[in-house]
Amino acid sequence: MSAPPSTQDAYNELSFYTLTHGDPAFVHQHAADAYAAQNASAEGKPNSAVFALIGLYLHVEKGYSGREVQRAHTRLAGKRRIWPRLPLPSNRGALTVRDVVATVPGPARDQAIEAWCVSVWNAYGDSHGAIADLARSALGI
Repeated sequence: MSAPPSTQDAYNELSFYTLTHGDPAFVHQHAADAYAAQNASAEGKPNSAVFALIGLYLHVEKGYSGREVQRAHTRLAGKRRIWPRLPLPSNRGALTVRDVVATVPGPARDQAIEAWCVSVWNAYGDSHGAIADLARSALGI
């Protein structure tokens, strides 16, 4: 029995899956945002966590596809502003990238990605209002 993959190895495997998925909705963006939010650190750039959380907000709360979130990220990057450093919860969601890659590729894995996004977004509950405000002010949403 082999050891479970490291978090980074699991993310690399999932990225290969999502980037070759062929789905025009671009599920890769949701996986990238969930991973970035779940693995954000106090030492990292604030915009990484903010962009990831705005992406999760747009997807989970507003129903945006990965392509729509990707376009929103492009607009955010053009804002050239100082993004706030948000509090990082100690628990970042019950599901992880390892759980997702342990799921059979196909519809079950796609559902696991969706559940992972919801899990991570819910873990940042204390920041939901701030993220919604940032999305409104930066994107007009």
